[in-house]
Amino acid sequence: MHPNSSALLWVLLSFAIAMALRIISLPPLLASFNPDWVLLAVLYWSLVQPDRFGVASAWVMGLLTDSLTGRLLGQHAFVYAIVAYFCVRFYLRLRVFPITQQLAFVFLCLLLSRFLLFWFEALHSHPPLSWQYWLPALTGVLGWPIILAIANWRRQSAWSFK
Repeated sequence: MHPNSSALLWVLLSFAIAMALRIISLPPLLASFNPDWVLLAVLYWSLVQPDRFGVASAWVMGLLTDSLTGRLLGQHAFVYAIVAYFCVRFYLRLRVFPITQQLAFVFLCLLLSRFLLFWFEALHSHPPLSWQYWLPALTGVLGWPIILAIANWRRQSAWSFK
């Protein structure tokens, strides 16, 4: 198999896993802790391969997420594109940052996405806002080092992007 096709396969597989984790049925108590796995994948690939995965790819993944979750078409696409723009814009700086500063950036991106999604929902209806609404941003940033370690290990050990 050609290295580029296996690399594409790994990207698609990571998004398939992220989509599955996004729609997994969890008890209500655990559902409020479930981070936006697709957004975490968008963050990862926008930072690792910004020339191959950027704003347009994030937009497509957002449209797929909207279709999969039954949300207003375009809201996740808009949010993912905004987050991917910041990742692509600052990826050279973020790559050399220590993990604590990367975690701060990821946390701000996850908070921005939660804020923008709440804003979209508030335009459509009047959803109640509780402290549990912000938990996926916290659990997402706590899971980021694990995602980073697994994805980097897998990407470097099995497939070459060069």
